[in-house]
This record gives sequence, structure tokens and C-alpha cells, in this order.
Amino acid sequence: MKVAAIQMISTPVLEQNLATARRLMQQAVDGGAGLLLLPEYWPIMGMQETDKIALAETPQHGVIQDFMADAARSLGVWLIGGTLPMASGDPSKVLNTTLVYNPAGEQAARYDKIHLFGFTKGEESYQESRTITPGKDVVSFDAGFGKVGLSVCYDLRFPELYRAMGACSLIVVPAAFTYTTGQAHWEILLRARAVENQCYVLASAQGGKHPNGRRTWGHSMLIDPWGEIISVLDEGEGVVAGELKLDYMDKVRENLPALKHRVLA
Repeated sequence: MKVAAIQMISTPVLEQNLATARRLMQQAVDGGAGLLLLPEYWPIMGMQETDKIALAETPQHGVIQDFMADAARSLGVWLIGGTLPMASGDPSKVLNTTLVYNPAGEQAARYDKIHLFGFTKGEESYQESRTITPGKDVVSFDAGFGKVGLSVCYDLRFPELYRAMGACSLIVVPAAFTYTTGQAHWEILLRARAVENQCYVLASAQGGKHPNGRRTWGHSMLIDPWGEIISVLDEGEGVVAGELKLDYMDKVRENLPALKHRVLA
């Protein structure tokens, strides 16, 4: 299975982001990818953090969901749709939701981001809890080649989430890491998750300077079960792709059976 992560620099304009995502997904498919991952907040990076509330969709209804279902079906791929704003029941907040579509364009899984980012350093400050309601459930799905575990951005800092998924062949991390935190921690955390879970990790990021002034770290990448980086894109729009070699994953687990050596539940 060849997989690909889409890296974007999303804008406040939904139509622009839809067009960019479609162009980059086609590029990934032309390169042979059968599973695509979009980044966090790919449909909108608003001028204000509240802008996404106006785009909130309800299950099975909405422009963004229709776009993803059509893309998965027409391209014939598994599509893990980064995140989109979903109605939360609180009119002042949304759920930051990952939806998964199979190659027939049918929704196969849904994950609502559990851990909400909060960071303050000087004039730089973020607090997702102001506009997002946290999810509750750990989610994975069967993509045919193996189990895929779903997580989003700040979840990356909580290894217990990944342990709760059980043994996965692939973990995905759509993200919009800030430049500050990404430069310090992004790669080391991704590689740690791959090493400790002995599986592939595919991370799809926002990567550049956005119209709202925010700068995201980028560095979308694919990492193998030994922690080696297979492919990476530093900044800018583009595609990161590579093969999942499951026989290699099995060999890593056979040579170093750390998952079997665990003594804590």
C-alpha cells in the first residue's frame, strides 16, 4: 500500500482550499497512492478563531463532507479528511472532526479530537477550548491492509491515546503545529510514536505563513516502525508519499517484541 500526506497552507476561503486539496490529492493518486491524508483545518484557517463556527456541518450534510465523499469515490482511494468543523450542540463551539471515507465514497470512521491545544509564550497564544468541544472516544478502523489509528495534532503529546488503540499498522496525525512548537517537538514526537508502537506513522501538516498571520511548521512526513523518516516535506504545498511494507513491520516486531513485553494494561 502506498500512502500520501497532503501538505497545505490553508486560507480563510473555503473554495480556495477545496481546489488546492483536490489538485494535491490528484497529484498523490497520479503517484500511485491508495490512501490519502489531509491536514488539520484544511478547509479553513480563518482570520479569527471563531470563523470556523460558521462552516460547522452536521453528520452526512455539508459542502465539505460532500467534497470528501466525492473525492474518495472518484479517485478510488481511502481518504482521511484531516479535520473539519462539526456541530457540537454548543452554538459557540465546534467539534474538530476527522472523517474517513472508503474508495466507494462511504464514511467508514469518525474521530473527534480529544486533546485541545493550549499554549502561551510572550505574544503568541492559542486556546482551542475557546471554540472547540473535546471528543471522548479513541477510534481506529480497518483499511484492508491493517488497522489505522486516528489522532489529531496535539494528541501527539499523549502516548496513552495510542496505546489505547491497540496494535496498529498505521497511525495518522493530521496537524497544524505552530512554528514554535513544531520546530522543537514535532519530529521527535512523531518518531517516538512510531518506535514505541512499532508501526508506520503518517503525518500531514499545515506548512507555511497563512493570511491570518499564523505560521505553521509543516514537515509532513512518513516514518517507518524503526523510527526512520521515509519522506518529508519541509514547507509549502505538496505531497509526501511512501510504501507501507508490512512484512518489514512484522520483522521489527519479531526482532524486538516490545509490544508483547508490556506488563502494564
